[in-house]
Amino acid sequence: MKATIWHNPKCGTSRKTLAILENLSSVEVSVIEYLQDPPSREKLEQLYRDAAITPQQGLRTRGTDAVERGLPDADADTVIAAMAADPILIERPLVETDKGVRLCRPQDKVLEIL
Repeated sequence: MKATIWHNPKCGTSRKTLAILENLSSVEVSVIEYLQDPPSREKLEQLYRDAAITPQQGLRTRGTDAVERGLPDADADTVIAAMAADPILIERPLVETDKGVRLCRPQDKVLEIL
């Protein structure tokens, strides 16, 4: 099975999720450090759709200016545009497999798509 993780190495939950993936011999892991290689607007829309969450649910508020910018109450298009322009606003880690997508908070949520 292939798994892609949108990863931030500074994030403990992201590191723990990556460790779960790497410890499974049946999983071929692709790591994308999304702060350096951010997903496109279209990819973000697809990830949230496949995870069955709204962009607002995938918005990182801690350690960002999302609240000051009014993003938690903004419409989906505004949130996606803000994330595409400033990927620090993307909550992490997002993991995608052929079984779906999960925002892995807590990290054990990754097991749902393995």
